[in-house]
Amino acid sequence: MRLTRTIVPIALVVAAAAAAPAATPADAAAAVREYEGTVVSVDRADRTFRLRDTERGTIRIRVNRNTRYERIDRLGELRAGMTNIEATVRRSNGRWIALEVERSGGGGEHGDDDDRGGDDD
Repeated sequence: MRLTRTIVPIALVVAAAAAAPAATPADAAAAVREYEGTVVSVDRADRTFRLRDTERGTIRIRVNRNTRYERIDRLGELRAGMTNIEATVRRSNGRWIALEVERSGGGGEHGDDDDRGGDDD
């Protein structure tokens, strides 16, 4: 009788653990990270570049056909020494894969209009 009382609760715990999802959305979101910094090197043959983030150190990032680019035209435009490069990456098979690579900054005046109260005459 005692054996039944022990086995049933253990069986319920094992069944509940097996029914639980392997990864929750929070776990998936935790796998995505953002880095910003200076390009240290580019390996076009391996489709990777190294990015030095002042807060997190230097990481190696791989690009693929699904990588999106903003204000930069593909891996071929990246050069060692380029600053203000942002990369959104996810971990896959032990490697950081770029979801998006962009050149940040700019922040100045956009367009030709100067409407800051000056006289246009």
